[in-house]
Amino acid sequence: METTRGGEFLVKETLCENIFTPEDFSQEQILMKDTVKEFVDKEIYPNKPRFEQKDYAYTIEMMKKIGEMGLLGIAIPEEYGGLGMGFVTTSVVCDYISGATGSFATAFGAHTGIGTMPILLYGTEEQKQKYLPKLATGEAFGAYCLTEPEAGSDANAGKTKAELSPDGKFYILNGQKMWISNAGFATILTVFARINDDKNITAFIVEYDPSNPNGIILGDEEHKLGIHASSTRQIFFNNTKVPVENMLSERNNGFKIALNVLNIGRIKLSVATLDAQRRILENSVNYAKERIQFGTRIAKFGAIKAKIAEIASNLYAGEAAVYRTLKEIENRIEIRKSEGNAENEAELKSIEEYAIECSILKVVLSENIQRSSDEGIQIFGGMGYSAEMPMESAWRDARITRIYEGTNEINRMLSVGMLIKKAMKGHVDLFTPAMTIKDELMGIPSFEIPDFSEVMSEEKELIARLKKVFLMVSGFAIQKYGTDLEKHQLLLMVASDIMMEIYMAESVVLRAEKNAKRLGEENQKVQIAMARLCLYQSIEKIITRAKEGIISFSEADEQRMLLMGLKRFTKYYNYPKVIDLKEFIAEKICKE
Repeated sequence: METTRGGEFLVKETLCENIFTPEDFSQEQILMKDTVKEFVDKEIYPNKPRFEQKDYAYTIEMMKKIGEMGLLGIAIPEEYGGLGMGFVTTSVVCDYISGATGSFATAFGAHTGIGTMPILLYGTEEQKQKYLPKLATGEAFGAYCLTEPEAGSDANAGKTKAELSPDGKFYILNGQKMWISNAGFATILTVFARINDDKNITAFIVEYDPSNPNGIILGDEEHKLGIHASSTRQIFFNNTKVPVENMLSERNNGFKIALNVLNIGRIKLSVATLDAQRRILENSVNYAKERIQFGTRIAKFGAIKAKIAEIASNLYAGEAAVYRTLKEIENRIEIRKSEGNAENEAELKSIEEYAIECSILKVVLSENIQRSSDEGIQIFGGMGYSAEMPMESAWRDARITRIYEGTNEINRMLSVGMLIKKAMKGHVDLFTPAMTIKDELMGIPSFEIPDFSEVMSEEKELIARLKKVFLMVSGFAIQKYGTDLEKHQLLLMVASDIMMEIYMAESVVLRAEKNAKRLGEENQKVQIAMARLCLYQSIEKIITRAKEGIISFSEADEQRMLLMGLKRFTKYYNYPKVIDLKEFIAEKICKE
C-alpha cells in the first residue's frame, strides 16, 4: 500500500487500492470494536442520565473499569504495562468507546490522549517507567494543563512561572490553569510554565496528592453547556515544588510538545465523533419509523428522508477520511521505524507529517456531528428538545468539539499555513502544478467527453479538476499577496474550505470505488449513492467559496478568466439526480 506525504493529496492522484477503510478492519480490530461496543451498550449508554446529572463519581467508576480491561493502555507499549496496539487499532477503541455520551468520551480522550501522550512521546526512560504503568491501568489518571485566562488559542502566551529553587533541586510553579479536563480526579498532570523570561514555555510532570496538595488548589467544577459529567476545573499552583527531574523533554520545548500533542488530539477527536454520529442516525431512523403524523410514518416524508440521507452520507464520508488518514499515519510510523527511528520519534514525526489532515478532520467532523445532532432534534420535533430524549444531550455535547483541540477557525488557518510551509520547504510541490494552471486557463478547453465506463470514473475526474480549483485560487492569491497572505484571514479561510471539501470528497469516492470493485457494484449501490451525494454537495460549496475568493482578490480580465476557469473545473458531464439519491439512501437506511 503506497503512502503519500501529508498534503500531497492535492497534487497527486490517490488510487483506491492505497487507502484503508473500515471494511479493511483486521480480526483483531473487529474484536476490539465488538468488545468496546458491548461494554458501552451495557455500562454507559443505559446510564446516560447519570452522566447528564453530573455524576462525576460514575465517570470515575467507569474509567476504572475500562482500566481493568486494559483499554486505558491501548497505546502504551507492553513494557510499560499497556497493550501496545497500532495507531489504527487504538483509534478503533477510541471510536466505539466515545459515542454514548460526550462526558465519558472526554474523560477517556483526555486521559489516553493529551493526558498520557506527552510522557509517552517525550518522557525519559525513568519517567516512562514511573508513570506509564499507572496511567495504563487506571491506578492514576492524567490531565493536560495548558490553557490559561490569557492563553487559549495562543498557547505560548501562558503566564504560569517556574523558578529554580536555591538548592537547585526543584522548580517552583506559580500560576493558574483553566478548562482542565479530568482535573477533579487526575493525579498526574502535564503542566506548562515559563522559566524566567524564556521565549517558549516548558513542560513539567506534576504529581497531585489531595492529602498533600503541595500548593495545588482545585477550583469548583465548571457548569457547562454539555459534557456534564466530564470533570472540568481551574487549577491553581502556589509555590508548587516539582523535582527538576520531572521536566518533560528540554527547557523551552513545551510549545513544540503542546503543538504536537494537539495534532494527536485533533485526529482522535475526529475519531471520537464517529460513533456518536452512528447513534444519532440510529435513533433518528428508529424514531422516524415509529412516529406517525397525518396518518403516515414520518420516515416516508421527503423532508425527513433528506435529513436521514445527509446524516448517513456525512457519516460514511467521515469514516472514509478518518480511517484513510489513520492508516497513512500508521504506515509512516512503520516506515520511520524501519529506517531506525525510535518508536516515540517515529510516531511524533509521522503525526506531524499529517498535521494538515489532522486539522481538516478536526474541523469537518466536529461540524458534521453538530449538524447531525441538530437534524436529529428536528426529526424528533418537539420531543427532540426534551432532556428525556437522546438528541438534546447529543447536541449539547457536540458543541464543544468545535472549540477544543484548537478552535475550528484556528485549524482552518493552520491547515493552509502548514501547507504553504511544506511547499516552501519542498515537501509538497504546489508551485509546479500551480504554474501550469494559468497556461491551461489561457488555452482552449477540450470538448471531448472522457470514458466514464468504470465505476466512480466521472467522480474521480471531477476530483482531479477540483484540485485545480484549489491551485488556481491559492496560486493567484499567493501571487498577489506573497508573504502578506497570512494577514488576509478571510481568504485563508476560503482556501481552507476548498481544501477540506476536496479531501473529504476524494476520501468518500475512493472508499465507494474500492468497495464496489471488491464487493460488486450491485452490493454497494447505497454507498455509491452516498459518495455521489457528498461529492455533489462538496462541489457546490467549492463553487461558492472559490467565487467569493476570486471576486475579492481579482478584477477585470483576470477575474473573468478565473471565473471561467472555475466553471470549467467544476463542470459535470452527467449531473447526479440529487433528489433521487436522497430518496434512495434514506429508504435503504431505514430498511436496513
